[in-house]
Amino acid sequence: MFLATAYNRVMEKNNRPADIYVRFLQLANALRGLPSLPSLDPLEDRILAFVARAGQAKERLSVRDMMAQSELGSPAMLHARLKSMREKGWIVLTDTDDTRRKQVELSQAAWLHFDKLSKCLLQATRDASK
Repeated sequence: MFLATAYNRVMEKNNRPADIYVRFLQLANALRGLPSLPSLDPLEDRILAFVARAGQAKERLSVRDMMAQSELGSPAMLHARLKSMREKGWIVLTDTDDTRRKQVELSQAAWLHFDKLSKCLLQATRDASK
């Protein structure tokens, strides 16, 4: 009985960690309705996260480096996805000292998208503390 009462009190406050995450998902989903970059498929989302982590760590990431990541799919599929993501405006390919190699980086618009998602996460946390 005591556990059920405590659980109900937590549920009434609506501030479990899961509630914060669900609120974040709601806010992030609202972003999708706003004009921005074209949507990505699940594999492109994984590629975007991979490129973002490399960028955050200040690591240079070439197309060849990406193709060595077997968890991202075959080289042909990865090349097609990178082309698609570039056309959608999520990534840019920049020249290196070796003109045969291209660096993969997030576009300015992609960084702005991550900034908006970060604001959603902060807002969800603030909403839970009210």
